[in-house]
Order: sequence, then structure tokens, then C-alpha cells
Amino acid sequence: MLWRALFAFLALPGVVAFALPLSWVLRNGPAPIVQPWGAVPLTLGFIGLVWCVRDFYVSGRGTLAPWSPPTRLVVVGLYRYSRNPMYVSVMLIVLGWAACFGSRQLLIYALVLGLAFHARVVWGEEPWLARHHGSQWEEYKAAVPRWFGT
Repeated sequence: MLWRALFAFLALPGVVAFALPLSWVLRNGPAPIVQPWGAVPLTLGFIGLVWCVRDFYVSGRGTLAPWSPPTRLVVVGLYRYSRNPMYVSVMLIVLGWAACFGSRQLLIYALVLGLAFHARVVWGEEPWLARHHGSQWEEYKAAVPRWFGT
């Protein structure tokens, strides 16, 4: 399962949060960092993403990939504060890249990505979680916000 988890990490957030944004930035040669403070959300997002992947593997007994999902509902770590901290972390990473490089293109990408994440969660993941985890999901959903906050 470790190899599946590693592959899922590289194939999904690896592409969405790192390969695509950096390919856009580097398309015309090395881009200068115009806002070093962009490293803050980038770093926080990376730490959050790794933490979530670990919790999926250890607590959930699965991966972040839809083809090998956790067998247990993950309610530990950052999942105590948000039902979707992995998506929040990916958004922080992309917004960090946009800020670092002063890229309007990456900001638009982040907004589109956020809408896509929301649609996937509402119409795909939450109904699946309700079917597979029943009352445990309903209790968790009532106690923890979808994204963050109250």
C-alpha cells in the first residue's frame, strides 16, 4: 500500500499543485520570485498536504486516490478542523506559487481549481462518504465544517 500511496501523491497533488503551476511559470525560462512572502502559504500548504496524506495512510488505511480510498473515515489531525484539509492545502500551495511569481495565470488557475474541488466534494465525495460510512459520516459532518471556520 505504501507504493500506491506514493504513486497517488505524485499523480494527483504532485501534478495539480507542483507540475502544472511550475510548468506555467517556467514556460518562458526561469521566472524571478517577485513576492517572497508567497513562500508562507506554499510551505503551510505543503506541510498540510503531507500531514493529510500520512493520516489517510495511517489512520484511514488507504490513499488519497479514488482508486484506493481509505477504508476508515479519517477524523484525526487536520481533519478535526476541516473535512477537506487536503484540498485546502493544495489551494494554499497554488496560491503560494501565484504570489511568489506574481502570476495572474496561477491565480485564475487557483480559482478554477477551488470551484472544481468544491463540485467534486459536494457531488462526488460527500455522497460516497454517506453511503460508505453512514451515521459516523453524519456525526462528523455535523461537527466539522466542509472547508474551515465554523
